[in-house]
Amino acid sequence: MPPASPVLPTPKDTNGGWRTFLWLWSSQALSVLGSGLSGFAFNIYLTQTRFPLESQKPELAAALSLTALGWALAAIVGAPLAGALADRLDRRRMMLTADVLNAVLSAGAVALVLANNPPIWLFVLFTAALGLVGTFHGSAFDTSYSSLVHRERLPRANGMMQTLWSLSGLLSPALAALLIGLPALARRGGGPSWLGGLQDGVPLAFALDGLSFAVAALVVWRLRIPSPVRADLAAEAPNKPSLWADMRVGWTFILARRPLLHLLLTFASINLLTSGVGVLHPLLVKFTLAPDLAARGLTVETGLATLWTAMSAGGLAGGLLISVWGGLKRQRVLGVLIPMVLAGMAQALSGVAGTVVLTAAAIALFGIMTPIMNAHSQSIWQAQVPSELQGRVFSVRRLIAQFTVPLGTALVGLLAARFAPGSVLLWAGLVMAAVSALQLLNPAMRRIEDLPNAPAPAVRV
Repeated sequence: MPPASPVLPTPKDTNGGWRTFLWLWSSQALSVLGSGLSGFAFNIYLTQTRFPLESQKPELAAALSLTALGWALAAIVGAPLAGALADRLDRRRMMLTADVLNAVLSAGAVALVLANNPPIWLFVLFTAALGLVGTFHGSAFDTSYSSLVHRERLPRANGMMQTLWSLSGLLSPALAALLIGLPALARRGGGPSWLGGLQDGVPLAFALDGLSFAVAALVVWRLRIPSPVRADLAAEAPNKPSLWADMRVGWTFILARRPLLHLLLTFASINLLTSGVGVLHPLLVKFTLAPDLAARGLTVETGLATLWTAMSAGGLAGGLLISVWGGLKRQRVLGVLIPMVLAGMAQALSGVAGTVVLTAAAIALFGIMTPIMNAHSQSIWQAQVPSELQGRVFSVRRLIAQFTVPLGTALVGLLAARFAPGSVLLWAGLVMAAVSALQLLNPAMRRIEDLPNAPAPAVRV
């Protein structure tokens, strides 16, 4: 049985690695902002254009959950293959290809929303394609920046990555709301006829998303991003591992380390309980918070933008905190579990707050905790997994942690059609807090950083 992944070491660019990471981070920040624009606009399209009536609540819940489910299932199913290829292929080319494909998908989305009531299953296929392409891009991206950045700068890089998503979430609702309202402004103010002819600005959001991916592809095309050179795949190497064998390596590595498996199963439980917030928040705004919104003279779009902005503002604050602080140096698992408990309590509060202001405050607290727990978890994994194995191990890690996302999304879709969205948020948050608190008493979790730096596992080829 030959070793799973002997490699020829790839030297780090000691002078330009951090600079390359900053370029990579900046280009991806632009595409993440574009995706935030289109994601928010898509929610508005479903809630206000396709299913605007209160009697259409079951259809709206089904559409929101099915499109989210399509994305999640495709991302999870494609993860093992994406991780294996990230350790075999040029990671820069993988990111470049994914950015180009995302630009093409965005163009297709423009055509869909301009069509006359296209069937929802086409949108499910669209989000599934986004999820599949995204998991290939994520596998290449996650392993690339850890090869560019020196170990002492990894906490800062992890904090910046968490901040990226939060910053996009903070900016995208307001920008998307502006874009959505542009056609109406053009009709009232004598703007361009092509703009005034649009029902709303949802197609503009998807078009800008495609443009952002094109720009990101151009930047990646100009960068030098190292990839591991594996000796076991060299032309003269005997018994080259098959792609299937590579896909098994991540499982072998994780299953041999029970504390890491416990951590993953905890995240799987939390993802089951939180994966439906994208379905619940639009319903919460449209039905539960409607009286408070009306009393304040606010629209549904403004209310949803307020919640999204609160989540992202909290995430930005948490990301900046972890970037400056650097996180715990020892017992990092506490930096995962304690924020999980607080996030669960915040989610429960968001379901019963009753007003836009209090709901937004609870969601902001949830947002603060998210990058703190994720950055500590990422630091644990980066310290435990050799860089040449990260593509395969991280893809299996993603699969185990997120396999409950489709289940949670489907379950929330069923529950939201029958129960008040606030009640679902309340009980999911309480269970999340309880599960996380119990893990503080799990001795295996407290030993997670005591694992030996074992060699790569051996597998049969």
